[in-house]
Amino acid sequence: MNVPNKNKFVATFSIVGYDPQNGEWGVAVQSKFLGVGALVPWAKAGAGAIATQSWCNTSFGPMGLELLEKGLSASEVMEELLRDDEGREYRQVGIVDAKGGSATFSGNLCFNWAGGISGENFACQGNILVNPETVQALADTFNNAQGDLADRLVAALDAAQTAGGDSRGKQSAALLIVKDKGGYGGFNDRYVDLRVDDHPEPIKELERLLKLYKLYFYKTKPGNVIKMEGNQLIQIKQMLLKTGYFKGEINDVFDDNIKEWLKKFYLTENFDERIREDQYIDKEVLEFLSELSKME
Repeated sequence: MNVPNKNKFVATFSIVGYDPQNGEWGVAVQSKFLGVGALVPWAKAGAGAIATQSWCNTSFGPMGLELLEKGLSASEVMEELLRDDEGREYRQVGIVDAKGGSATFSGNLCFNWAGGISGENFACQGNILVNPETVQALADTFNNAQGDLADRLVAALDAAQTAGGDSRGKQSAALLIVKDKGGYGGFNDRYVDLRVDDHPEPIKELERLLKLYKLYFYKTKPGNVIKMEGNQLIQIKQMLLKTGYFKGEINDVFDDNIKEWLKKFYLTENFDERIREDQYIDKEVLEFLSELSKME
């Protein structure tokens, strides 16, 4: 058997997961490897998610998703991918299918510590880790964390790093979440796609980016708005004036002028998904405006 190309060696820890309530599939990964997000995570809405690592066979991504789309289970796809792969004992793979079925595989020739855990709606795995507790932390945190799939996957990475992590250190991390029409404008399924290619604290940086991503690209949470009236409206106009987003009389009148200036603010600051035509403003947007006005 030919030994896999060392240039494809991706020692890391990752987790693939499924959120049946919101119809989301995703992968989160961290590694002492440059740009790990370009190799490990693969996912497609309605099909499932795959992480391929160790002596990384990137063909497992598109091939596996195609098989998942045909209705094969995670375990069946794993069997198909590994059957004719001469380097399978060097591979590490995690799969979650369309229904939340899961499978994880760690070849006998993966460098220690290496292993994985799979359960309902998730599969996690890692190699060249400090300890097995790293993978256990991935599983436990995913099962117990609050929030949406993105929150749970990133929380799992953070817990795994705290528990031990990659024995070689830290360099890059990535998060990929897909859902039907979840991409910008609803034109594709790429709901969240964040990568930290080279950073001394890649998971912490990924957490920071996710927070920003949610602010700019998530839609307003139901009920998370405040009516612009009275003193509140006066304060908003003052903040907009200070940041260059308003010209006019500072009063408590909500008219076409303030509507136009608010629209300019929304579009300039990239709050496309949170634009409102009524007399209400998203509380998170208002918090952003407040912080922005303090910087001026």
